[in-house]
Amino acid sequence: TRYEIEPAPGQKVAPIASLSDDLALALRARSIRVVAPIPGKAAVGIEVPNANPKVVRLGSLLESPEYLEEKSPLNIALGRTISGEPFSAPLDKMPHVLVAGATGSGKSVCINTIITSIIYNAGPEDVRFLMIDPKMLELMSYAGLPHVIPPIVTQAKEAAKLLKWGTAEMEARYRTLAHVGVRNIADYNKRQEREGAPRMPYLVVIVDELADLMLSSHKSEIEDHIARLAQMARAVGIHLVVATQRPSVDVITGVIKANFPSRIAFQVPTRTDSRTILDAIGAEKLLGKGDMLYLGVGMSEPIRVHGSFVSTEETNDVVEWLKNRHPKAKRAGDDDAGPLSEQNDLYPREREDDLFEEAARILVAHQQGSISLLQRRLKVGYARAARLVDMMEEAGIVGPFTGSKARDILVPTLDELEKRFAAAKGVPLSGK
Repeated sequence: TRYEIEPAPGQKVAPIASLSDDLALALRARSIRVVAPIPGKAAVGIEVPNANPKVVRLGSLLESPEYLEEKSPLNIALGRTISGEPFSAPLDKMPHVLVAGATGSGKSVCINTIITSIIYNAGPEDVRFLMIDPKMLELMSYAGLPHVIPPIVTQAKEAAKLLKWGTAEMEARYRTLAHVGVRNIADYNKRQEREGAPRMPYLVVIVDELADLMLSSHKSEIEDHIARLAQMARAVGIHLVVATQRPSVDVITGVIKANFPSRIAFQVPTRTDSRTILDAIGAEKLLGKGDMLYLGVGMSEPIRVHGSFVSTEETNDVVEWLKNRHPKAKRAGDDDAGPLSEQNDLYPREREDDLFEEAARILVAHQQGSISLLQRRLKVGYARAARLVDMMEEAGIVGPFTGSKARDILVPTLDELEKRFAAAKGVPLSGK
């Protein structure tokens, strides 16, 4: 509960803020947080823990008007404010979020809340996940979920490779957007819907424990990929959710912190940890068990939120329900060699895609190096179509990328193309 006090004229707020420990003693409260001043008001806020706190169930938030009014497929039901109002935030507007808190503070439950909110709101054709779980415990319940690109990574070396794949995917998406002449994923998907072609899914990268990665021998590579994705990936629908229970400067480095405009802080042991996360004190005064401070884009002060709770059993039930609902759904990653393929990090070679020859015939027949043409004719996603075109460039069938224009076709006729295929396979031109 927050009590608002309007100081007398001339009264400085600093002395009031320094009384938090004295107030906690007088009220026999575990912890008192003083907000001095409340943004937008000529008042000081004194936040006192409720004697009988209630559990905030995720289900009640997912059915609230405040949550349902937001049309974003990445809307997250974070919890309730100190006034009891539902609080949600779309991940695509964050656009990346750093989550930190001590053991038992509610960090892992928050990650489950984020994932469950998104899969409740969007199908596998709209949102895909890459998951990194060094603890090998928190995210494994999502294995087999139609939204998840396998595998769920547990080792730092594999995490570096997965993030490298994500960076290459980002670059491929930028080429796709430039090819059709749009600026962001929303405009691209509107265009795809008009043409009856598959939409570009959002890609959410979940890292459950950053400390295990940043303290490994692959720290530099991992940090570089995270920073690059955080700097550039928003426009193409790639968003990062990075969590740690060790909010120290060697884990949350300046490079990472500068590129995560949204932060969620749970209870931490010290003021220093709070400053590392939020650039302000306050998280050390939280109560644990889901009590959080949310600092979003453009906010001068964080909002205190009681985080929503979803149990392990509820998470498992949701995952099983989605598996049954999409029994024939193509699992994310089926279109390519996979993020951890040994052949290549992103682009399979010609022999590794059984649609290569058919795709080449389509482009040569139309004399048009168009990704969207392949999507419509082959009924594949943008990623696979873009890779097929890149493979054709390697094979000398289409010309190089030239911005928004369609690529030139370097093979004039289908007969010439068939001769190239035969020569590549070592088949005599006579067919004997």
